[in-house]
Amino acid sequence: MAKADTSEKLPAIFRDNNLAILPITRNSYIIASFNAYKEIKPLTGPIKHVFLPNFIKSIEPNHITTESVAVNTALVTKIFTDFLDEDCSYATVSGRMGSGNFKFKIKNKTSTKYYKIEVDNSQIEIDLAIEGTKSLALIEAKLQTSSDFIVRQVYYPFRTWTTKLDKNVRNVFFVYSNGIFNLYEYKFGDVNDYGSLYLAKGMRYSIEDTRITLQDIDKNIRSLVHVPEPSVPFPQADKFDRVIDLCFILLQRELDLEEITEEYDFDIRQASYYSSAAMYLGLIEKIENPNLPKFMLTDIGRRIFNLDYKARQLALVKLILQHKVFHDVYLRTLFNNSLINLDLIVEIMKSNNLYKIESDATYRRRAQTVRSWIGWILGRLDS
Repeated sequence: MAKADTSEKLPAIFRDNNLAILPITRNSYIIASFNAYKEIKPLTGPIKHVFLPNFIKSIEPNHITTESVAVNTALVTKIFTDFLDEDCSYATVSGRMGSGNFKFKIKNKTSTKYYKIEVDNSQIEIDLAIEGTKSLALIEAKLQTSSDFIVRQVYYPFRTWTTKLDKNVRNVFFVYSNGIFNLYEYKFGDVNDYGSLYLAKGMRYSIEDTRITLQDIDKNIRSLVHVPEPSVPFPQADKFDRVIDLCFILLQRELDLEEITEEYDFDIRQASYYSSAAMYLGLIEKIENPNLPKFMLTDIGRRIFNLDYKARQLALVKLILQHKVFHDVYLRTLFNNSLINLDLIVEIMKSNNLYKIESDATYRRRAQTVRSWIGWILGRLDS
């Protein structure tokens, strides 16, 4: 009940009242209006290519479905060694342990005041620690994208290990999603200030070929045929990476809406929006049953999510652009050489026969999704 790794996982009563929760002992917590979360922005820039040794046969680069396999793949391909810039590095501690005792301050969310908090042997968990000659890096691993994360996940282990070692302790947030290994190194400007976290370094890696050009997309959609608008709600799901993450979850097993919220950083409303968006594209379908309807990948979805990175991206781009409204906005964006504004997107949407969009406010919300998905397509291009 006290575990909310992202702000979206907080109970509604917490979100409505600007509250968050932090552990202070093994079995007690503090609830207050403080800034407990840090926004995590998608990394941009080049993707560094790494190699999986030829003799490794138990890891399939296009089928990494658990945090442990993602972390082990990063170890095997020496992603961590490269990112940490260590001559040699070794996996050392992991798992649950006590935090020891320490004090810190954390800022009130609605004022300039600070709370002073003392932690007395709270439980912490480290996904992986990598030690080199110069530093110990504490790795917090995630298998899906999210809009933010709770700073406690890196701050408590950081405070614990800085008192144990006489070498530099580093904080690395590791996110594997859609074939890309994203590594963020965070530092604290003031070791005693929970909220002084800042991004010091970020890099992206992949085993697969990620080079996609505009010519690749043009060739892929050369014989494009527009499909009729489906009788499902027009998408309201701005972050297309989350549609992808949802499909990778469903590649393992079918889930109902409640299970989707447990597996991913969604509340029930977001789970409904993103599952509906995937249904709009024909990637998933709803299975009705006497208890709870469940969602599963369609044959098209299963085929696409078993492809390698480049083929998967191009297949998803084609699925999006088969819908005329998205294709029209895409072509207009290329003509303008930049993402077009929402007013123009709304005009284009109104000229197409969209399913059950009535108010201007609804058009504008859905237009934001159109703009975001076109931005996602352009973000696939090799920079």
